[in-house]
Amino acid sequence: MALGHRLELRQGQGLVITPQLQQAIKLLQLSNIELDAFVEAELERNPLLQRDEGESEAAPEIDREPAASDLGVDIVAEGSANSEMDATPDDVSPGERASGDGEQAQEAGGQIDWSRAGGGGSFEHDGDYEGALTAVPTLSEHLQGQLVQAGLSAAEQLVANVLIDGVDEGGYLRLDLAETAERLGCAEAMVERVLTVLQGFEPTGVFARDVRECLALQLKDQNRYDPAMAALLDNLDMLARRDMNGLRKMCGVDEEDLREMIAEIRALTPRPGAAYASETAETLVPDVHVREGLGGMWHVELNTDTLPRVLVDQRYHARVSKGARTDQEKTFVSDCMATANWLVKSLDQRAKTILKVSSEIVRQQDGFLAFGVEHLRPLNLKTVADAIGMHESTVSRVTSNKYIATPRGVFELKFFFTSAIQSSEGGEAHSAASVRHKIKGLVEAEKAEKDVHSDDAIVEILKTAGVDIARRTVAKYREAMRIPSSVERRRLIKETN
Repeated sequence: MALGHRLELRQGQGLVITPQLQQAIKLLQLSNIELDAFVEAELERNPLLQRDEGESEAAPEIDREPAASDLGVDIVAEGSANSEMDATPDDVSPGERASGDGEQAQEAGGQIDWSRAGGGGSFEHDGDYEGALTAVPTLSEHLQGQLVQAGLSAAEQLVANVLIDGVDEGGYLRLDLAETAERLGCAEAMVERVLTVLQGFEPTGVFARDVRECLALQLKDQNRYDPAMAALLDNLDMLARRDMNGLRKMCGVDEEDLREMIAEIRALTPRPGAAYASETAETLVPDVHVREGLGGMWHVELNTDTLPRVLVDQRYHARVSKGARTDQEKTFVSDCMATANWLVKSLDQRAKTILKVSSEIVRQQDGFLAFGVEHLRPLNLKTVADAIGMHESTVSRVTSNKYIATPRGVFELKFFFTSAIQSSEGGEAHSAASVRHKIKGLVEAEKAEKDVHSDDAIVEILKTAGVDIARRTVAKYREAMRIPSSVERRRLIKETN
């Protein structure tokens, strides 16, 4: 058979994710802090984008979706999120709606739909003197401040600086003294002498090399370190096993003295450096607010403070478009305009999608909002996705790193998705979270009843309440909530009594 070349034309179908769609999907799963950082980067990159600092008098009248504050859980704006990343292609960005001929664009000023939604400004301000004055020093800074007043020689201060660098965030020294002395070329006795001085620094217990030494330093500071307490610290493993008979023999004390010694140990701090966190805790800002309205309706509205306020500068675009001479300049201006309009549309669609998903979650979990965690219903992504006509992956992205403020507290949206546990009476299934709450309630009631329930007993109690659950599931939930076994709980109750 002779070999030869020929041309063939084949037609096929395939899913292609455009860069614009990838950006829209990325925006959907960002948290409010990450979104603000992303928009800030786009503002620096694209000259046609501006952060809107307030209402514009020249803003044109634009058809809008129903206001979020007027949206109940049973009311969802039609066509607000379907196709592409479950968004309608007809959702024209406000920048596009405001655009037109040169004059009209200049009059409109390029106002966009969600530019009125709220702040979202950066928290970084030049000259933040109040923040600088109220900032909590790190553990290293706190120790360095005390080192200045320790009265050490220049050589000893060098050793002290090395030891301070070897302290972890809990306040423990993670350096070997012999290796440190060899590395610095000094005697090990000098390193130990400096360490003794550093162990007198605040917080008490810092520079300890293990838990025993940390607790011993704190007891010495309180003048409560005696041979009996030293014996107790030497046998912390027996204390963990709650071997009280063995501890009484090792310490040479009676039961009452041992109980007082254990109470003193519990009052100490095993991680003295934890109070000097190296990172400032970030405030949790909810993306959605839920409030109760008239007639028992739950009103869902976006937290407008978390939405970036941006606009497309149509006036500047009209000006630079007229001034563009070369093809390269025209292409650059055109690309900037297309990117700006797509970002506006993506932000607009992101807000609508979050609102739609949150409204459906609230509708599904209205029992929890009204009566508490025991009424939390089993819920999965497919149920929400089918109810609002979206794909499960879209719902998953919306619920990632998003928080909702309810009358019962602030929760991550994923909190409301729990597995189902069948009812023993064939009725409606129970949420795993509500079952865990029931188990926790039974354990907390044991102190008043002075009767400890085993895992098997908890299974029987839950079955009488209509929950069909296995013993291994009860044990798994109990361990996840860090609840001790029935043997350990019974021992604790005897000790407290």
